[in-house]
Amino acid sequence: MSEVTDPLARIAAALERLAPAPAAPVDWAQAPAYVLAAGNVRAVQELDAPDLDLLRGIDEQKERVVANVLRLAQGHAAHDMLLWGARGMGKSALLRSAVLSAQASHPGTIALVQVAQDSLAGLTDLFATLGPLQRRFLVFVDDLGFEDADGSGPRQLRSWLEGGVEARPANVRLAVTSNRRAIVARHQSEQDDPVNPRDAVDDKLALADRFGMSIGFHNCSEDDYLDIIDAYAGSLGLKWGRGDALEWSRRRGGRSGRVAWQYVVELAGRAGRTL
Repeated sequence: MSEVTDPLARIAAALERLAPAPAAPVDWAQAPAYVLAAGNVRAVQELDAPDLDLLRGIDEQKERVVANVLRLAQGHAAHDMLLWGARGMGKSALLRSAVLSAQASHPGTIALVQVAQDSLAGLTDLFATLGPLQRRFLVFVDDLGFEDADGSGPRQLRSWLEGGVEARPANVRLAVTSNRRAIVARHQSEQDDPVNPRDAVDDKLALADRFGMSIGFHNCSEDDYLDIIDAYAGSLGLKWGRGDALEWSRRRGGRSGRVAWQYVVELAGRAGRTL
């Protein structure tokens, strides 16, 4: 019997060594941010975000987002937020900066939890975990979009926002960024459907309507673009020129906060600086 048992024991021991160690429990009370991706949660020990003063050209949007995140940190009534519109205009950066600002004024009260789109199915379990905790959480889904054939995803998100038996708990709010006002794609043919054409449009807009705060971000003007560069370059002690900055935007095919930051990275590189 030992001749059979020993090889089996050795195989079992080898398999145990190959198996990954169980993930350490997540401490939801300490880290400023967390990431849920591929079904796993990890803590982020330092939340990377620009100073609010450096976010230019979005003053109205900044005021509303910062105030809402501060309410959440204070334990007051706060809205779920949809930040939609032009690419590269600081939607996700503003959310991170607003949370960082709230953490500075109210230490330990709030954390950011970024959820990858491939882990949206895990939101229900995440809410069940966060609900009993004393801390508040802003659950953040960046650049959200659904395929035309995906009918269950938008409906499940509507249920989480409002009206469902597994809606997010009181200490959790959702923040979503999207290039589309309605999040899901819309087509001109919706207007031409001879059978209840309004129903098709209303069903797609119903998801966006569940967010208590919907904030649009629009294309960057030339003055705003230059102001953003001035703020970033000034904070880093970098010299820049108007003509050079505008030429950079022309080569990039447009103006945005992201293009402005890329120009600042170029300036730093020319000056032999690291960022």
